[in-house]
Amino acid sequence: MTFPINILVPTGALGSGVDEDQVFAALVAGGIHAIACDAGSTDSGPSYLATGRCKYSRAAVKRNLDILMRAQSQFAIPLLIGSCGTSGSDEALNWTRDIALEIAAEHDLSPRIALLYSEQAQAVIAQKIQKGLIAPLAPMKAVDAEVFSGCARIVALMGPEPYIEALKQGVDIVLGGRSTDAGVLAAVPLMFGADPGAAWHAGKTAECGGLCTVNQRDGGVIIRVDSEGFEVEPLSPDNRCTPHTVSAHMLYENADAIHLTEPGGVVDVSKAEYIALDARRVRVRGSRFLPRPYTMKLEGAAANGFQTLMLVGIQDPEVLKSLPHFLAQMHSVMVSRVTATLKVDKSDFDISLRPYGWNAVSGIAPTDGFSPREIGLMLVATAASQEIATQVAKVCNPVLFHMPLDLDAPLPSYAFAFSPAEIERGAVYEFKLNHVVHTNQPLELVRTVLIENGATV
Repeated sequence: MTFPINILVPTGALGSGVDEDQVFAALVAGGIHAIACDAGSTDSGPSYLATGRCKYSRAAVKRNLDILMRAQSQFAIPLLIGSCGTSGSDEALNWTRDIALEIAAEHDLSPRIALLYSEQAQAVIAQKIQKGLIAPLAPMKAVDAEVFSGCARIVALMGPEPYIEALKQGVDIVLGGRSTDAGVLAAVPLMFGADPGAAWHAGKTAECGGLCTVNQRDGGVIIRVDSEGFEVEPLSPDNRCTPHTVSAHMLYENADAIHLTEPGGVVDVSKAEYIALDARRVRVRGSRFLPRPYTMKLEGAAANGFQTLMLVGIQDPEVLKSLPHFLAQMHSVMVSRVTATLKVDKSDFDISLRPYGWNAVSGIAPTDGFSPREIGLMLVATAASQEIATQVAKVCNPVLFHMPLDLDAPLPSYAFAFSPAEIERGAVYEFKLNHVVHTNQPLELVRTVLIENGATV
């Protein structure tokens, strides 16, 4: 294989959109060695890991995957997809597998598929804890075995090595469980001997498709990786990359713009140079990959109670001028009513009041005397069961509906958004882990299954 190694990255997340015309135009132009993209993230919260469900609709994922599988078949290049089904859990990977097999049957395709599973059994995790091979990351300070055992699912973020090993077995498509975004894209360049710093930095740059371009929603990109650096170019002829858009992506989901920790090492871009080759393309050189002991980040999630929501709209100008006092007063009245009416302790439930249009997103009250024209005030009642959470909300209903700024004043009426007012949200999920596990070698915690002619080999 001669350099550069060219990887087509059609989208930042399978299911969020793939431009078929752009993909096939790039493949017809020639020189593409693989198609690779991500399909998951923790961005949208812990429920997708805890439940194994995908963030995107099945129809959207199938449409995107249909385009990529037809492209893979027609041009006979490998297709790699990481973190399938959002969480990369076993259930999410199997869900994606079933879609792929359905597409293959519809188009009379016979791809050889590798499935890379990275969900961890509790027995494996317990053994790692016992041997002292799991370490906390901030803000975690300890390794609590009970927290691990309480997770509904735990996944380990794999690097590029399982993808490389699968490709060496001659597969056409690799569907991966939870993986580092950059690792999926770096796999093929690394397999063919590209500079590790360039391969990893290129993978990080292109992980979200067009997010490293000027028009971030206009398709994906091509990365070209060689022995000294890499280039990045938009798929769309109307889009462009600049040194700013490319360099800035090191800060995406990364608190350090210079260093990025990955399995087996750290990407160091302190000496990287970003050079505009023309109006559309940027070349990067000087990135380094500094080897470290091999670790895989662990993600775990579980249910933690149930919630019921209520929402009212408030336009009363006097209330809106005194929101801190009004909200504190409302919360106090609600807690007192719930404990007295339901005969429960304050520790048995939680009431959160979130004034959208004032500070519900940031949690920081304006300091410039700002008074909104209106707010949407959402009540979130959380308890150990859905029934209790709903009863808490029902007890709070008249207070949310009618509480005046002055408790001795006549009762106002605010505007409920729905009827019935109580919306049962169901289980509430939370991330439980922020840890890494030390491994003997990169494939230790990954299970590979091969599918040929629609059946497991």
